Amino acid sequence: MSTSSLKKQDQSDLNAPLLKSQLNEMAKSEDSTEKKSLSKKIKDVEVSLPIVYGNIAFWLGKKASEHQSHRWTVYVRGASNEDLGEVVKSVVFQLHSSFNNPRRILETPPFELSESGWGEFEIVITLYFHNDVCDKPLSLYHHLKLYPEDESGPMSTKKPVVVESYDEIVFPEPSEAFLARVQNNPAINFPRLPAGYTLPHPVPAEVDSKKKRGDIKDHSLSQWFTSFSEADELLQLAAARQQVHVHIAKLKRQLRLLDGQNQLSKSVSDQ
Repeated sequence: MSTSSLKKQDQSDLNAPLLKSQLNEMAKSEDSTEKKSLSKKIKDVEVSLPIVYGNIAFWLGKKASEHQSHRWTVYVRGASNEDLGEVVKSVVFQLHSSFNNPRRILETPPFELSESGWGEFEIVITLYFHNDVCDKPLSLYHHLKLYPEDESGPMSTKKPVVVESYDEIVFPEPSEAFLARVQNNPAINFPRLPAGYTLPHPVPAEVDSKKKRGDIKDHSLSQWFTSFSEADELLQLAAARQQVHVHIAKLKRQLRLLDGQNQLSKSVSDQ
């Protein structure tokens, strides 16, 4: 699992989306009367959207141009490659200034961008959400990786370099309309509602009739995608905890050994 550094986002709204890895205390801002009437908030409830963002890069071989050595795709997707279109309205990828039209806007899933080049750089990925989800965008920061970690080894045109990060976007106090609309969406971790609470009839998100949304699990790059799950994370945490316990036991043995040696030296010197 790759973890990239995430920069702090705007902290002016308690109801702004948060990354689970960086939950910060937020200061509540005032909403317009119109938005309050359209989107009743549900207190003490959170919705989380697991996402994966990163890149896949293919080396084009020895015959490739020096400045077009790799073909790469940067993306944000559901943790199991679900369609994010019911929550995410559009995604903006901010590329290096050397690219033509470096600010690329995607308004339909899959939210991904393919290009060619030779250099690595940071890409800002900004997510914009449907009106009933949130009116604040969320920015992710991903360093484009083209070359394998072991740069001394041979590069392959068949096996790409894959760098991905897993996180969860948390929406505090979601609106009734949002919850009603996504209650059966497989991409959403749906919360437990207050006892006796009934959601209103779902209303579709504002989607342009020309746009098509649907299941995108059968993706051409899916064979290279990393599998992420909470079970995997728990196993990794358990393994790390076991390693820590082993290391602590080893240090305790070393301390006991040193203590015994010190006591022996002291007894000898007392004689």
